[in-house]
Amino acid sequence: MAGHLYDEGHTIAGWSGVAVATVGVSLMGVGVCAVSVPALVGGGVVAALGLLVTWGLHLAGWGKPPGKRPRAEWGMRVRDPGAREGHPGCVGCRLAGRGRTAGTALSVPGPTVAGDGTGMEVRGAAVVAGGSHADVGRGAS
Repeated sequence: MAGHLYDEGHTIAGWSGVAVATVGVSLMGVGVCAVSVPALVGGGVVAALGLLVTWGLHLAGWGKPPGKRPRAEWGMRVRDPGAREGHPGCVGCRLAGRGRTAGTALSVPGPTVAGDGTGMEVRGAAVVAGGSHADVGRGAS
């Protein structure tokens, strides 16, 4: 694979989660063939456990974010040094409370009376996004 810059899914977290989910889906298949509700439910639980295994290992550093990495980080047994801070754009990291940046407020309370320069006043208006080019509307958006 010369020139290969991406190694999506080639991680301990990815392969472990797939293995557990495969066992669960196989158990569900047996449940369908045997017409067994307990096997279907048990297989569904095991398949969902595969998701939790993948997520836990990813947060422990055994999963990597998508994208380009140096060749030294391509190996499956290489832990991700940035896992504790969270990966940008990673849903799993955001669900765990990682990788969040301190953002600014989307809307700020504005004056109770706002004018647009035409002599008309809007009561109960809120200024959204602040600044010199602020939008004035009815309530925060």
